[in-house]
Amino acid sequence: MNLAFCHRSYVNESNEDIDNNEKLEFLGDSVLGMVVSEYLYNFLMGKAEGELARVKSFVVSENTLSKIAKVIRIDNFILIGKGEEYSGGREKKAILADCMEAMFGAYYLDSGLKPVKEFILSYLVPEIMCVIENKHEKDYKTLLQEFVQKKYKTCPKYKMIKKTGPDHDRTFVVEVHIKDDVFGPGEGKNKKAAEQSAAAIAYKEYIKVTSTENSEKE
Repeated sequence: MNLAFCHRSYVNESNEDIDNNEKLEFLGDSVLGMVVSEYLYNFLMGKAEGELARVKSFVVSENTLSKIAKVIRIDNFILIGKGEEYSGGREKKAILADCMEAMFGAYYLDSGLKPVKEFILSYLVPEIMCVIENKHEKDYKTLLQEFVQKKYKTCPKYKMIKKTGPDHDRTFVVEVHIKDDVFGPGEGKNKKAAEQSAAAIAYKEYIKVTSTENSEKE
């Protein structure tokens, strides 16, 4: 199980003959996908494939896995290099989510499918319920792209406005351009988070305008 916590940055700086957790992550990703897919297939038998895929995309996302990783305090145990440590690696969603998948892979190899399935579902079933009840954290970039493609037959374009702060504590500022409209700025501790923030601003504005237009028609 220790191998599941060895990030590449730690291995690269270590004098020990050890491997990183990437192959376990590869395995764990497949185990996770199979477990969640089977559960959704049985639980949402009356739903179309597209709805199952939508729910799954939220449940196995980096956001969800990193949140669970913090709940079980993986950030306290993951082994990372000094550079990653200084740049806030223990808080990075990608590193935490990858470690969760590596842990699933290691658990599967150590104990088999049934125990790891029970472990995964104990944390992910509540997340599945949140998505079904529309109480989950929204992926605003995806929502915005689907809305804009349907309404305008084009795609949002994200533009970095500036970066502020020292290397270990950067803030990214992003705008989103849609046809002749500009929304934002959105801010975040990385480019992806800033884009999500800008997308949320744009999407909520479009929904507000659409709701107003529909009310006027009625």
